[in-house]
Amino acid sequence: MDKELRPENHFHFIGVGGIGMSAVAMGLLKKGYSISGSDLVKNNETNKLEKLGAIIFNSQIGQNIEFITSKYNNKLINFVVSTAIKPENKELMYCREKNFPVRHRSEILALLMQSYTAVAVAGSHGKTSTSTFLSTLLELCTHNSSSITGGIIPIYDSNCHIEDTKFLVAEVDESDGTINKYKSDIGIINNIDFDHCDHFSDLGEVISSFKDFAKNSKKLLINFDCEITRNNFYSESKWSNTTPINVAYALIPTDITESHTIGKYYENGNFISNINIPIPGLHNLSNITAAIAASRMIGVDFKEIKENIQYLKLPKKRFEYRGQIDERNLYDDYAHHPNEIKETIKLGRLFIKQKYNNESQKGRLVAIFQPHRYSRVKQFAKEFAEELSKADIIYLTNIYAAGEEDKDKITSKIITDLIYKKNKNVSYINNYHEITKNFYELTQKGDLILNMGAGDCHNFWSILNGKNN
Repeated sequence: MDKELRPENHFHFIGVGGIGMSAVAMGLLKKGYSISGSDLVKNNETNKLEKLGAIIFNSQIGQNIEFITSKYNNKLINFVVSTAIKPENKELMYCREKNFPVRHRSEILALLMQSYTAVAVAGSHGKTSTSTFLSTLLELCTHNSSSITGGIIPIYDSNCHIEDTKFLVAEVDESDGTINKYKSDIGIINNIDFDHCDHFSDLGEVISSFKDFAKNSKKLLINFDCEITRNNFYSESKWSNTTPINVAYALIPTDITESHTIGKYYENGNFISNINIPIPGLHNLSNITAAIAASRMIGVDFKEIKENIQYLKLPKKRFEYRGQIDERNLYDDYAHHPNEIKETIKLGRLFIKQKYNNESQKGRLVAIFQPHRYSRVKQFAKEFAEELSKADIIYLTNIYAAGEEDKDKITSKIITDLIYKKNKNVSYINNYHEITKNFYELTQKGDLILNMGAGDCHNFWSILNGKNN
């Protein structure tokens, strides 16, 4: 493939409905390229693409490729896949048989990044939130920024905002080893943890992959509070939420409530200002500090940042309040790793503490968890049990496979049995329709319900509303 994007290119995305694939497709479409794609499920992202002129197929068969090659026979057609696309996919098989060029999503995103001052957001946890906060600050402070992320950014109501701007915020993914494709002007490493055990065999491999990313970043911004990041990477640009010493950027919390975080902001050890952030949670504070630090590194005035920080919002599916049903409050969160669950439950506890601080009634924290991938459950069953057991009531549903085969007969009951040793208030319930059917028996008034996972669990609110309309 060319090392730059050319007008005569056409791009066909196999599995275009995914949050990452649709963002890149949208970016190319807004750049003026012709786009097509296929997905078995229609969603908001495929609908948006179709409205803007993309050809979208609701099947994945060889005839789709025949149609595209015939329609765009005057163009160089690039077929784009993500790691989620399996070798037996019929469109992919057809492309292989015909020797058509098949490119990975990461290659196309890397090409898009070339024409901008690119800020690449990486890390095991918090990438989407950090990308959202940084995108929001740069949009409001510079009016000269674009974004491609793995989540819906509230200020754009989209996972892609591409214009002819100076800056581009790009969320980059380490899960499949393709993080080495990206070259950036500023590379951010939020934190490093062992995850994606379907691809990596140990923590050393994960660290190695981030080292490749660091080499490709002109400047590197790292989280000094993360022990693994601190011990494996050197950069003059570091941020911290625990100390202003030996770091370039620090935001030390002084007050955390369910609606905001107040902290003291420092640069190079010097106190700059108190700052009030409309987002709760220590993990979110770390992501926001990274966004402030990156903004400062590219020359944004701190007064502009302080003025606009009030407009920060979490991306969708990050402790997202979905609503109340009969005095039961439901929140959606993307947490699917034990350390993410730990932070989400801590935030839920903070909400309950603030709400019932002066009342005799105590709210219960009800955790509903849909595990994501058999390999992750196999690797982290004990850790999942440790963190989930900290909720008052726990319901586990069936595992969302994300395309994996269950070679080892792994089920959610493994985690359920481990939780039972610590907390007897745990049950395995096969699916969300079963939870909906028994919703009033499984919950009570005053409950804060955390619905967590990275699969289709976020349809739960719609299922509930269908039942209660």
